[in-house]
Amino acid sequence: MSEQSNSVVTRLVDRVFPRMPDFYGLISSQCDLVCEAMDVFVTFMETGDRAAGERVRAMEKEGDDLKARNMGVLSRAFATPMDREDIYRAIVTIDEILNYAKTTVREVEALEIKPDNHMADMARLLRDGSNALREGYAKLASQPASADTNAAAARKAERNTEKVYRAALAELFHADEHITALGDKADKAEADAMRYVIEIFKRREVYRHLSNAADRMEHAGGVLHDIVVQIA
Repeated sequence: MSEQSNSVVTRLVDRVFPRMPDFYGLISSQCDLVCEAMDVFVTFMETGDRAAGERVRAMEKEGDDLKARNMGVLSRAFATPMDREDIYRAIVTIDEILNYAKTTVREVEALEIKPDNHMADMARLLRDGSNALREGYAKLASQPASADTNAAAARKAERNTEKVYRAALAELFHADEHITALGDKADKAEADAMRYVIEIFKRREVYRHLSNAADRMEHAGGVLHDIVVQIA
C-alpha cells in the first residue's frame, strides 16, 4: 500500500474512531502552572515585592488562557478517560486556586499593607496543597489509587490554613495595649487606637481571603478524590 493510501486510511480511521485527547497531560499542565505561580505568590507574601505580585497577576492570565484551551478540548472530545463532569470540575477548581492568589495580591496592594508572617504561613500551606494536587494528578494515568494520598494532603492544607487563620485573628484582635493607653489618656492614644482598628480590618480582609483560597484547595482535593474513586 502506498504512502498516500496509508494517509487516506489513517484519516478515515481517525474520523470514525477519533483519538482521545491526553486529558491527564492537560490537567497536569494546569497544575504545573499553579505550582509555579504559588512559588512566586509565597515570595510576594514573604517580601511584599511588587515585581512578584505583578508576576502572579501575569501568570493568572496565563492560567485563564490555559483553562480556556482545555475547556475547548473537552467540548470537542469524542471520548474521555473519565467522566466529563469530573474533567470539567478538575479544570475549574485548579484554576480557582490561581485566581485567589491573584486577588489576594490585589487586596494587599489595594489596602496598602505589608504582608506579615501569618500571611506567609498561609501562602506556604497553599503552595504545599498545590504541590500535592500536582503529584496526585500526575499519578492518575499510571497509578490512580495512590493519588488519593495526595488528594488527602491537599485537603489537609486547607485545615492547616484554617488553624493559622484563627491564630492570626486571635493575635490581631489582641488590643489590650491600646485599650490601656486610652484608659490612661496617653498622648496620641486615640489616634493610635484608631490606626490600629483600621489595620485590624485591613489585615482581617486578607486573612479571610487566604482562608477562602484554602476552601478552594479543599474543593480541588475533593475533586481529585472523586476521580480516584471512579477510575482506580
